[in-house]
Amino acid sequence: MGAGVGAGVDDVARWCSNEDMTQAPDAGTTAAANAPATGPGFDPGFLGVECPLPAPGAGRSIRTLPYTHFSVLLDAERRLAAATGVNIDGRLLTDLARGDDWHLDPRVPADEQAGPELYARNDLDRGHLVRRRDPVWGTAAVAERANTDTFAYTNAAPQAAEFNQSKKLWNGLEDHVIAYAEANLLKLSVFTGPVFDASDPVYRGIRIPQRFWKVAAWFDTQRDGLAAAGFLLEQTAQLSGIDLESATSAQATAPDAVPPLGPFRTFQLPVTDIAHATDLAMPALVTADVYLPPLAAAGRRRVRLEHYGQVRL
Repeated sequence: MGAGVGAGVDDVARWCSNEDMTQAPDAGTTAAANAPATGPGFDPGFLGVECPLPAPGAGRSIRTLPYTHFSVLLDAERRLAAATGVNIDGRLLTDLARGDDWHLDPRVPADEQAGPELYARNDLDRGHLVRRRDPVWGTAAVAERANTDTFAYTNAAPQAAEFNQSKKLWNGLEDHVIAYAEANLLKLSVFTGPVFDASDPVYRGIRIPQRFWKVAAWFDTQRDGLAAAGFLLEQTAQLSGIDLESATSAQATAPDAVPPLGPFRTFQLPVTDIAHATDLAMPALVTADVYLPPLAAAGRRRVRLEHYGQVRL
């Protein structure tokens, strides 16, 4: 495989929204919370080849929640999504006002969702797992429903508020892959979620993920089949043992203190590594990975990304 594609990203920049990972005003349960999602959810045949949602390992308490053009696999124990899957049709994307109407999903008990209390009086972002604009396509009514659906707390994960270049890079990965897949009708399926770890710090009863993963999939005419690429976002605090001990003590004496989160770092890595780290089966995506063959030849498991030109597609 060749080097990453840098051209064409500006053509779809209007679809990239950094607001998806910025702090929204506090919002409680609103009228939207009483309006259940009407969409059929993620379509595994959207790309013309079978590309199903990741499958959680046995014994996990997972709820599958369909929304408009996307689905959420909610981990009831962690109270956050284990994975999301969204179908993006770049030809039909619609530009709608943001809204910020965050709401609990009425189909799920409130104690299985990390709601507004997690984000109150702090600088944690409600990070959209499915980006707000990705499922907003189709007729005006469908696009509006999808926009609203992305503001369900089941689609949010707490993330560091600090904005930096790596975070901007992470937000634009879908647009970069869409630009690459432009000849294939701009269709994309994207899967995103946190990497749950027992060492994740606890804050207000929720373990705060320190790593997030993303897999983009598209139909590749050269391969005549599915192609996929995997990415990892780390916000692990870069602390020494003394700093970590100090931070832990501070949190113990001030339980409302947000755990330390580090700067965002974005990597490309094999999809199989993501599957292993998350206990999610995604065999179709592992087989379709365009990154693993050249990576194995170079003897490297993952590469830190500083710009889109480093992405291998």
